[in-house]
Amino acid sequence: MKGRAAAVPASSSTKRAPAGWTVYLVRCGDGTLYCGIARDVGARIAAHEAGKGARYTRGRGPLTLLVARRCREMGTALRIELAIKALPRSRKLALAQNPELLKPLARAIWRLKPYMS
Repeated sequence: MKGRAAAVPASSSTKRAPAGWTVYLVRCGDGTLYCGIARDVGARIAAHEAGKGARYTRGRGPLTLLVARRCREMGTALRIELAIKALPRSRKLALAQNPELLKPLARAIWRLKPYMS
């Protein structure tokens, strides 16, 4: 079968990304805040720390994870990320102090989803 990639058996030891997406908020070493999404937050923060993540976080380490929220779909995670980025710094810090405040934000995004498509 020339030109076809071999199928990887289900019992393969290859690492799989976690299901779903996570919206995360980190505090940079200079005190600024950064919000992003990832399938594997630990690996993404490591990439940021290594200078291979978002341009904004380069040279701003160390990063401290403040809050994370799992989402089933990438689109939902992107919408929540956008909503968080639109918040003033004081509200972002309030989310870090009380992650339960993310629930109403996520619910509002979910209700708007059919109208945003």
